[in-house]
Amino acid sequence: MQSVTTAYLSELREKVIAKGYASGTNCYVKNASGAMVYDVEGREYIDFAGGIAVMNVGHSHPKVVAAIKDQAEKFTHTCFMVLPYEPAVRLAEKLCVAVPGNSPKAAFFINTGAEAVENAVKIARYYTKRPAIISFENGFHGRTLLCMTLTSKVKPYKFGFGPFAPEVYHAPYAYCYRCPFGLKYPGCDTACADYLREFFITTVAAESTAAIIAEPVQGEGGFITPPPEYFPKLKKICEENGVLFIADEVQTGIGRTGKMFAMEHWNIEADLTTLAKSLAAGMPLSAVVGKKEIMDSVHSVGIGSTYGGNPISCRAALAVMEIFETENLLETGVKLGEKLRKRFEEFKKKFEVIGDVRGMGPMLALELVKDRETKKHGTDEAKALVKFCYEKGLILLACGSHSNNIRVLMPLVITDEQLEKGLAIMEEGFTALEK
Repeated sequence: MQSVTTAYLSELREKVIAKGYASGTNCYVKNASGAMVYDVEGREYIDFAGGIAVMNVGHSHPKVVAAIKDQAEKFTHTCFMVLPYEPAVRLAEKLCVAVPGNSPKAAFFINTGAEAVENAVKIARYYTKRPAIISFENGFHGRTLLCMTLTSKVKPYKFGFGPFAPEVYHAPYAYCYRCPFGLKYPGCDTACADYLREFFITTVAAESTAAIIAEPVQGEGGFITPPPEYFPKLKKICEENGVLFIADEVQTGIGRTGKMFAMEHWNIEADLTTLAKSLAAGMPLSAVVGKKEIMDSVHSVGIGSTYGGNPISCRAALAVMEIFETENLLETGVKLGEKLRKRFEEFKKKFEVIGDVRGMGPMLALELVKDRETKKHGTDEAKALVKFCYEKGLILLACGSHSNNIRVLMPLVITDEQLEKGLAIMEEGFTALEK
């Protein structure tokens, strides 16, 4: 039998995996634990990527593994729409309490972040009887037809895949480092939020708009984080015009920003919230959680999914919720964010290639530039840093419309030793960049 090596798997992959389904590394994982990943040849890596914000509770957390095993021995699938079961109902109960706001809520389970976004839009259109959806520049909402349309970045996500879904409009976002209006905060008085009123005049009428959808912190767009006044203003304008507010918390949710949901930072209750990624610690599960009046407006069987709310995934998610409750993981995340922010600000002082440090809690990014005055995108520098760190045993991700941002999404359970070793590799990489 052929021994399993990186070379063997790479050769086999070339034959059987579609080229468009690409990977950022050539690391074939054998096992993982906490914030560490080990490949088929025994090499170890510190994971600062977390499966793209999926492993907030860490790889193979014992409580998650135990829940998965226990449920798998009972039953793996019946379809909730045919034969429902307790884990989905219990999880919905917890999420309806956890999602920000005092309004009565209801939940609906699907499988992926993109499915959650698609269904949130369906529900918003059904409830308002309006067709238009407004998303934001630099936003990312998924890879299905509607989600690609909502997404801003063309390559690689949209290029060649048109035509796109109708009645989707893109508005400027609160990107303070590169203000689309050429203004500076706080003197700008968050003109980017007020611009929505003008947008309703010049681009799409408020009376035709079902909802706006926004990531609290833009993920793939570069961890772009709005000023504190932005979302309260935006929400107020929506309320004045009968437009629903959809918070896409697929990446920011489940503790990624130091709160269970990022909208808590601004005390905002969204009308609909989408969540996925770290919800079930790697098991496929997503949800739309919204105000009960809105969620219940859809007729029976108007929304649904064969696999949505799979019992194993729901048990994994219940274990995740228990871990946050019993292991003080939100507090751990806050402390991790403080450590990261301190070190990244030190990096910025030391390395001219870093133009901006931004994000919330432990969801932070460094925007790399070729020159701080011109702010020319440091795309090549980001690519080189990711490569350098990978070769030294650290998994990092680049992001942003120009792929010039370095983002960190390590499991919140990372040890101090692992964190320091990873940050030391990053610092070594920045030093090498500036030689």
